[in-house]
Order: sequence, then C-alpha cells, then structure tokens
Amino acid sequence: MSYEPKLAAALSGATIPQLSRWRHASGAGGAVLVPEISATRPILYSFRDLVALRACVLLRQETSLQRIRRAVDSLRDDLGEREHLSEYRLVTDGGTVYLADADYAVDLIGRKGGKGNLVIHQLVDVLAPFYRDGRHIPDLFSPRPDVAVDPHVRGGEPVIRGTRVPASEVAALIRDGVEPEQIADFFPGVSAEAALEATDFSDYVDSYSGTPTGPGGSRGAA
Repeated sequence: MSYEPKLAAALSGATIPQLSRWRHASGAGGAVLVPEISATRPILYSFRDLVALRACVLLRQETSLQRIRRAVDSLRDDLGEREHLSEYRLVTDGGTVYLADADYAVDLIGRKGGKGNLVIHQLVDVLAPFYRDGRHIPDLFSPRPDVAVDPHVRGGEPVIRGTRVPASEVAALIRDGVEPEQIADFFPGVSAEAALEATDFSDYVDSYSGTPTGPGGSRGAA
C-alpha cells in the first residue's frame, strides 16, 4: 500500500503544501523527508513515512522548519544515521532538536554529533491522537472507532475494523446513495455504524484537498 499526498496529509496532520516543502531541499538545509516509494509524480508515501511525518508535524508546532532541517542534516551527515527517519525519536524544547531515548539525548543543533548532557523530555507517542491548529489528528492505527490502519492488512490501507474491506469503497457506496443499513448487502459484516464512520473518515481525508464530497458526489464545505 502506498499513500497519495492527500491521504498522507490526513493521516499525518501535515498540510499538502508542507509535504511539498519537506520533500525538497532548501537554502536552510536538505529535504526533511523524501517519500520512500515515489518522490516524483505520482508522489507516494510509505507507512513509515506517515510515522515520520507525524513526528515532524509535532516538532513543527514547537520549533522552526529551519531547525528541523538542520537537525535532520546533523542526524544524517554528522552522526551518520542512515535508517529511515521513523526509526528515530526527535524531540524539541523549542530552541533545539534532540535525538532522544529514555536515557539520553543528543543535541542535534547546538552540539552536532556529540552526546550532550542528560535532558529530560516527554517522549510523545507520535501514533496517538493530537491537535494541530484546532484540528483533531486521529490515532494512526485507529482513525475512527470502526476504521483501522494496519500495515499487515492490505498494506496499511484504511479498512473497516476486523475486515479487509477498504473504508473508501464503503464510503463511495454511501456517497452513491446506498443507505447505511444496506451496506451489508454489498459487504457482509459491515454495520451501518461502520459505514457512517467510513464516510466520516473519507470526508476528513477529502478536507485536505479542499474538495470534500457529500452523498451523491456533490461538493461539500471543507
């Protein structure tokens, strides 16, 4: 499963313009995150990319993009860390960015490449729900109670929980005018409530493109 920018944005909390800026180098430093699957059109992100993007969104709420770029450059160039960005815990106190675990932290900006003094950080769970600019960013594995994202089920495509039914297909039927109570005729085991949650999640994803659709395919408000 690969994630197009709109779905990657919805599941990470980043905006579409941010995704574009973060995958390109600038005068302030290298790219923050280049899509693992495809960095050229069509742009396609991996599940690991989503985890890293969520971390970047949380960092960006506390510090500048320039500092994040410098920290990522230091991680790669000074420390020689070549694993995917999702493998590292990055935290900030607003002034610098640290590579951290439960026992120590390396200041990636103030003391490049060296282990600084022990600092205490709250290691935020980047998979858990959070708020950004008043918008609720859902749990990555459970974006809705009856919608699940599991890398081992259909490659991480959002599905109805406990099934392999894509949430997008259920939402498409609702938008085409199928009543929630009739969804089980198409997908046995999918409840009306799950169908409504799939539609709600689909509307949320569409809000990242500014063109959500309501039942019957009509345009709705973002």
